[in-house]
Amino acid sequence: MTSRHRRAAGAALAAALAAGCGPAPGETLTVVSWGGSYARAATRAYIEPFAAETGVDMRLEDYNGGLAQVRAQVESGNVHWDVIDLEIADAVSGCDEGLLEPIDAAALPPGPDGVPAEDDFLGDALLDCSIGTLFYSTVYAYNTESIPGEKPATIEDFFDLERFPGRRGMRRAPVVNLEMALMADGVPIDAVYDVLDTPEGLDRAFEKLDTIKDQVVWWEAGAQPPQMLADGEVVMSTAYNGRIFNAQVLEDQPFVIVWDGQVLDIGHMAVVAGTRNLANALEFVRFATTAESMARVSGYIAYSPARASGLPLVGTHADTGVDMNPHMPTYADNTRRVLPSDWLWWSDQMDAMNERFAAWLAQ
Repeated sequence: MTSRHRRAAGAALAAALAAGCGPAPGETLTVVSWGGSYARAATRAYIEPFAAETGVDMRLEDYNGGLAQVRAQVESGNVHWDVIDLEIADAVSGCDEGLLEPIDAAALPPGPDGVPAEDDFLGDALLDCSIGTLFYSTVYAYNTESIPGEKPATIEDFFDLERFPGRRGMRRAPVVNLEMALMADGVPIDAVYDVLDTPEGLDRAFEKLDTIKDQVVWWEAGAQPPQMLADGEVVMSTAYNGRIFNAQVLEDQPFVIVWDGQVLDIGHMAVVAGTRNLANALEFVRFATTAESMARVSGYIAYSPARASGLPLVGTHADTGVDMNPHMPTYADNTRRVLPSDWLWWSDQMDAMNERFAAWLAQ
């Protein structure tokens, strides 16, 4: 954290969390997240408990990612979102643009074992304006009833229309699709971003996507892939691992996750710059990013806590009793061929990649 951001963060927190300026009962706090089964997990894990503890009226809205709506609110001065879940690349870009409030990690609560927050968070969980809450993966999954005989087992199989004919579901965005295309084309996992960082490598990724383009059904919301698989609209689809887990466990869907070539990422929580509810927003972030809150999320959906002290707290599914640990994207058996997403590359390249991807879709 730069000294400028640290001073701003400290000032904001000092002002918002000073005596008598904590959560204000009866006020409304708008939290924006990803909808579907993840939103339901977040609601039960920390939105409802925070409301019960503080008396703050919580409002949950859904979106499909990106910064366009945040940017419009901040630039117009009409901010009606308070706290938002973001992909890490968007969190970095949003901070650089001044769209998000600074957050001082030193003001976050320690772990249950007393470890300071700054030593407890894993990976890239602590940034200038956002806090990591969980690890999730984009995987691909298939419906066993749609694929007779041999089953897909590798990222290469997702792109193999000859051995596994049928439509594929993919997110309508370049992120993850480019990485999966290169892995399926034989690029070693540890070289994916080096290759993607060259004009030739970028061309190679799009050329691989060309091989299945006319068989792709594009999705935008995380709730869509499980429905597409269940309806037989596609035989395989990329998806967030937690959404597939919930379909398997809660809906008894005959889905199988292929972990080979999964792209592991970390979800971040941030406060929208200019919110009129800064004190409540910061207090909510403190509450939601405790190890206990993260572990409660893991009791409803298969996403891993972003704090080391949260990992031992992961147990069974709150409703079904299923052991959650083997379903986590960070579980050892699931990480044999895992690609950690390079958020720094995406934060630098997102606009250019979105533009090229849109042009490619239109071809």
